[in-house]
Amino acid sequence: MDITAPAPGMISIVSTAEPTVVLVHGASCNSASWGPAVRELALRGVRALAVDLPGHGFGARIPRGLLGTRDPELLASERSGIAGVGTSDDLASVAAVLRRAKEHGPVVLVGASRGGATLNAVGNAHPELVDRLVYISAHCPVSAGVGEYHASPENAESLLHRTAGLLLADPGLVGALRFDWGTADAELLDVLQEALLADGTRDELLTYLHAQDPDESIVIEDELIRANPDTWGRIPRHYVRLPADRAMPLALQDRYIAEADALTPDNRFVVHDLDATHIGVQIHPEPIAELLQRVITTG
Repeated sequence: MDITAPAPGMISIVSTAEPTVVLVHGASCNSASWGPAVRELALRGVRALAVDLPGHGFGARIPRGLLGTRDPELLASERSGIAGVGTSDDLASVAAVLRRAKEHGPVVLVGASRGGATLNAVGNAHPELVDRLVYISAHCPVSAGVGEYHASPENAESLLHRTAGLLLADPGLVGALRFDWGTADAELLDVLQEALLADGTRDELLTYLHAQDPDESIVIEDELIRANPDTWGRIPRHYVRLPADRAMPLALQDRYIAEADALTPDNRFVVHDLDATHIGVQIHPEPIAELLQRVITTG
């Protein structure tokens, strides 16, 4: 393998070792969301692993109000196990994984959706641990905080604006966003199908939702995730646009790309398009696995 950066001052990959692909999940997800992609990459001979951010996966705490017949009052008041966990914790956790992976060769860090904010934080703080960044319809804050992007005109068409009925509690009271991924509300499920998986079946959607973590952190440290041109900006990067994504509109994806390219004009995104939806890209992994394999072998 011999991947070199196209401009002076950028990080280069020049190594005979095989790279490790490290995958970061999005909001309310965990490493299981990358299971099909990790399997497909492994079958192609690519070393890959998916991380669980702090408070996710086996590190999550299931709200006791969800157990048995469910207790709405407890769900609305029970303090979340992820309360207080935020960007700095995600950064430290992923950096620890990357240090170990880096011992074996180059590292390609991949993030989907909210996972892109973690990529920015890692690239800002530890550019020496990452040889390439790959954003898959992911957040890449440059000029504003996450909340500002969420409220921006570019995000106005997101169908996720119509899913407030999933919330089970006041985030300020329980210290997290608490979602009812086990909902049987047909209208909400129809919106989620269109927003997340219009290219999949209802059974695939339900299986994915039931693997989600009910609580998600509300602690986003914008100062850690705004792209820093002097560190993050030195790392070669790719953006995978999903034109069919109805959760993160194409307009917002394009805004992230344009702002990042303006920040570091000598190190611009390499842009790819895939015909997939927000989670369809993970559930039907062959196209993204093929693309990632191409990225790590040809740059």
